[in-house]
Amino acid sequence: MFHDTALARAARSVDPRPVSAVSTGCGVAGLAGLLIWVAIARYFQMDGPYAALLNVAACGVPMMLWSVLIDKVHRNPSTGFDWDHARPWRETIDISLTKLAGLWATWAAIALIYATGRFYWEGNFQFSMWCFETVAPVLFVGSIPYILWLDRRAIAPKDGCWAFGAWLMGLDEPTDRHAIHNHLRSWGVKAFFTAFMLAIVPPGFGEFIRGDTSRVLSDPVALANWLITFMFMIDVAFATAGYILALKPLDSHIRTATPYAAGWMAALICYPPFILMGPGGPFDYHPGTSEWSYWFAGHPVILSIFGVVLVGLTAIYAWATMAFGFRFSNLTNRGILTHGPYAFSKHPAYLSKNLFWLTSTIPFLTTGSLTDAARATILMGLVAGIYYWRARTEEMHLGLDPAYREYSAWMARNGLVPRFFGWVMGRNA
Repeated sequence: MFHDTALARAARSVDPRPVSAVSTGCGVAGLAGLLIWVAIARYFQMDGPYAALLNVAACGVPMMLWSVLIDKVHRNPSTGFDWDHARPWRETIDISLTKLAGLWATWAAIALIYATGRFYWEGNFQFSMWCFETVAPVLFVGSIPYILWLDRRAIAPKDGCWAFGAWLMGLDEPTDRHAIHNHLRSWGVKAFFTAFMLAIVPPGFGEFIRGDTSRVLSDPVALANWLITFMFMIDVAFATAGYILALKPLDSHIRTATPYAAGWMAALICYPPFILMGPGGPFDYHPGTSEWSYWFAGHPVILSIFGVVLVGLTAIYAWATMAFGFRFSNLTNRGILTHGPYAFSKHPAYLSKNLFWLTSTIPFLTTGSLTDAARATILMGLVAGIYYWRARTEEMHLGLDPAYREYSAWMARNGLVPRFFGWVMGRNA
């Protein structure tokens, strides 16, 4: 065993893992802040939407402090800023005003979409709209000094937002169409997913805070479901903080949003209002099935084993989001991760999520007919196929970045999951 460990250590030194764009400490700091707030909220039974928003803040603020004070991410060349040499404001004022025009026009378009879509004013999404209405005046006023301050320190202030503003204003200056398209795609990602994440922040937080400890500790099913809720609450807090804190000074901005229509389609059909596997959807595999707790009722040992597996899978899913720190985002490149679960698999979240669904539902068992069982199994396979499609389209986009190509090659040589599947397919010697 010692010999094997030494060989593994030697192999890592010869073929080191590429450096991750996010430090482990960033995610740990966010988790620590979240746990402290959750303990306070449970003690005082604060389970409302304001407490849920504070949970996101308790997660996000420590990550910001860690990143700036410890990791010093604002000094990364990829931010595009030279903090030590600010230009006179007269040199950048025209650029800033043009950029503000582009930014405000983008926000106005997003607001129009929200106002037009009735979907956004029903159910949990009403909370998202209330959040946006509340912060809109602050963002509008605050964007002025923010843009003026940053442009004085930006190495190349004429970005996609400026190009969009210049195009709208008809300025007689050359504009980069690709930069405009990336700007619009990036804000499309933020608009769609921030609304969704905010909508699901309060329900999961409140459910966990209201959990009756005396009951869950006496029932393995209740305990597993409570812990699963906790894991999803962690995932949602980190993801929401990630969408909100997409900022250049923190080096967490969107480098690129996928330009591939297939990538957008594969992702959007997994979320409302386009979701295909939701209740009543064409890929809804639930009719004729039941949960794991139904099939193993009366067998506490088996229930406990399944509960541990499901909690573990959800923990991997939450870990995969936590590893991003405040850089989590669908359909975008905000820096390549190589640490945490991404040292073992390129898509740990998709893998753990699909294994969770398979284990919790067991689709080949049925409360209806054999036809229901066959249908549920096939539909779950199609859902897994959608997530495989998502993974492939994400790799197609991220593969435009040399850092991802380096990481992908390293994973093929060293990653536990890729090597396992390679062994299964007979590709590894």
